[in-house]
This record gives sequence, C-alpha cells and structure tokens, in this order.
Amino acid sequence: MVLSEAKAGDRLIIKKINGENGFKARLSFMGLIENTKIKVIRFSPLGDPMQIYGRGFFMAIRKKNAEDIEVEYE
Repeated sequence: MVLSEAKAGDRLIIKKINGENGFKARLSFMGLIENTKIKVIRFSPLGDPMQIYGRGFFMAIRKKNAEDIEVEYE
C-alpha cells in the first residue's frame, strides 16, 4: 500500500521510499526512513496535502509525493 491511499487516523510503518534521490534525501534528513512509525492526522479541505505525524513532529506532504512512500499498517 502507498501513503496516498491511507485515511485519517491510520497508524503506519514506512517500508520503502521510491522516487527521485532529492525527495528521498529530504525525508531522510527529517528522520523519515524505513521502519519509521507515522500517523495520518488529516487532509486539507481539497484533499491535498495531507498531514502526518512521526518522530515528534508534524509534516505536510503532497499526495503526489505520498504515492512514492510504501507503507503497511502498524
């Protein structure tokens, strides 16, 4: 499953991050790497971006980028 398919309130574990190297590097600098536990908090009124919580901070991520993050339920 990919992160863009998740619903608000889902608790997930990041399994793999695909996409371009710059995107992967930005996420890793923030500590979002494989086996990181995250929670989907909410979506904006139009559905994009989505807000997630992980490693002690909140982060907004576009659905386009969320399609590159493979996750599984915790």
